This record gives sequence, structure tokens and C-alpha cells, in this order.
Amino acid sequence: MGRGRQAQVVKLSRKDRSALQALLRQSTAAQRDVVRARIALMADEGQTTAAIAQSLGLSLPSVSKRRGRVASRGAAGLQEVPRPGRPRRIGDAQRLQLLALACEPAEAQGRTTPTLDELCERAVEQGVVEHISRSHLQRILQAGDVRPHRVRQWLHSPDPQFREKVNAICELYRAAPKGSVVLSIDEKTGIQAIERKHADRAPRPGHTRRREFEYIRHGTQALIAALDVHSGRVLGRCSDRRTQDDLLAFMEEVARAYPQGPVHVIWDNLNTHRAQAVWADFNARHDQRFTFHFTPLHASWVNQIELLFGIYTRRVLRHASHTSKQHLRQRTEAFLAQRNTHPKPFKWTFAGFELQTGEPKKLAHHAQRLRPSTRR
Repeated sequence: MGRGRQAQVVKLSRKDRSALQALLRQSTAAQRDVVRARIALMADEGQTTAAIAQSLGLSLPSVSKRRGRVASRGAAGLQEVPRPGRPRRIGDAQRLQLLALACEPAEAQGRTTPTLDELCERAVEQGVVEHISRSHLQRILQAGDVRPHRVRQWLHSPDPQFREKVNAICELYRAAPKGSVVLSIDEKTGIQAIERKHADRAPRPGHTRRREFEYIRHGTQALIAALDVHSGRVLGRCSDRRTQDDLLAFMEEVARAYPQGPVHVIWDNLNTHRAQAVWADFNARHDQRFTFHFTPLHASWVNQIELLFGIYTRRVLRHASHTSKQHLRQRTEAFLAQRNTHPKPFKWTFAGFELQTGEPKKLAHHAQRLRPSTRR
């Protein structure tokens, strides 16, 4: 049996050997370059192709190809050679211009997102390219991770005391003042009692649930609820309207549910919440036990009751059919009763914004854990 092809002898210069050894010591070097450097150095030491392949976990053809290039060109043989095929028609500079063009608005006053066809026309008109197809432009945008057709909305809060208010509310969420209760209160209005005109078609393998578009409206309900952020207990009531009198009647229920001790109320800047004369009289009747904390403008996410409303929407309202306002009210009350059977508070992990000094805020238990122990 033949002995096979003789392995090519690799003799590296002192300069190449030092450069490859320095490459191996770099912690940020690409793995591909490290493996190729090891092949060249091991071949320079006189090891066989089979031994190198077994040591590095590579195939024989791969090691043999790299060894042949190093034998003929030295360390330069480790570099990539130009690949065959037609060169790119659109260069890097033109690709960057296309990405910038896609980020520009479609119209000065009107639409903001241009179509692919419009982008192709504008690229040709501005001389970026002579010609480009929709599919080619789409591949360039995907490679550049640019999606100008997608939009994420956000709402800026103009409150000058935004950070201070958020940090104060977060402090109440993490620990209530001694002997007090922290309640998150808000209203969910315009809850529609919608009855599906025709029954759904149940899902089956390969087919999703089918729902008839037509429905019957039976009116709306308003839900006013208070969440005890530290116990998870919920107090709520449904009504046909959401007026100052309805909110005042609900707050009387809250006062009866918490007859002793200070009560901290967190709610938003709704006009019924800001009626100072009304709440001054209410507080006077209840021995000034209530302290009202207002979330910053456009910052409803700070109010924990919004989390409960989200769960209520998904579990009670979504894809539901309510035959009347009374039916909707019964299901809402059943949801609140079920939450109170096993109350569970939300785990609020947001510690607040950084202090004026730039030092990040830390949770109390985290600071205690980081504090050096005095035990011996």
C-alpha cells in the first residue's frame, strides 16, 4: 500500500514566528486566526498533518490546505485570498448612502416612511447608483439592520420634578412608612359590554379559532380600584359613570376598609384627583390620615394599578362575550374576588433614577448585603 503524499515542509522566518506567537497571546484575537497560527507553528515544529489535525480537532484536508499555503507563502498564506465570483456592483460607500437615504423622511409634511420603490427612484435620481432593484435594496437594508418602516412610540414627561416624584413613589413601593398603608388607585373607564352576535368556531388542527366580526354593544362600565401594593389586596367597584361623586363614594369605602393609621394614595393627575377642596374636606373628616402622591405627567407606568388593569384586560375582557352590563360587572367582581382569595403583591424591582451626584440608587437590602460585616 502507498505511503500517500509527502507533507510539505514549513520553515517560518524568525519574524513570522514571533508575530504568530504574539497573536496567540492576544485575548481579543479572532478564533479563526488563532487556529491558523497554531497550524503554522506546529508545522514549523515538524509535526505531521495527522498529528496537527488530531490535536486541533480539524479535518486532514483543512490542515493540509493551510499547511501548503504557509509552505509556499510563509505567514502571508494564513490570510484570506480573494474569493471567486463577480465583484460587488455597489460598494461600501454607496451602501452607506442607501442606508442614510432610507432613514430620511418620505415627505417634508406628511408621510415619514418611504416605500422601497420610492427609495430606488430617489437613489437613482440623486446619483447614488445607476440602477437598483427592490430586492437588492431590501437585502442591503437587512444587512445594515435598518428597518425604517417600524416605529416605536414614546411619550415625554414635561414634569420638571419627574425624577424626584418617581423616586419618592418607588421608596413607598419598596417599604411603607411604619404603621401606614400604600394604595395605588386609578379608574379604568369605557369598558364595553360587547356580545358576539354569532358563536365562535372552535379551533382544530391546522385551523385557528374563527370569530364573527359583528357584535352587539350593551353599554359601558367604569372600574375604580385600589391596590394595596404590599399585601396585594384589591378593593374595587363598578359604576355606569366616572364622576367626582363616584370617586368620592369609593374613597369612603377605602376609608372604611382602612379605618386606622396613615394611608398613602398614589394616583395620576386626573382632574377629579386634583380637586383640592374636595379632598381637603374628605381628609378633614378622616383625621388627616390620607396623603396623596401624584405621578409625574405622562408617567402612568409608575402607578402599579396599571399592572392589575393589564391582567384584568387579558383575563376578563379579551375575546370575551358579555350579554349585558350586569354580566360584565359580575365577571369583573368575580375577578377581584379571586385576586383577594390569594392576594399576591407585584415585585417592584425599579429602584428609581440616579441621584444628582450620578451615583445609582441601591435597594436597602442590596446595600446591607454589600456593607462589610462586623461579626468575628
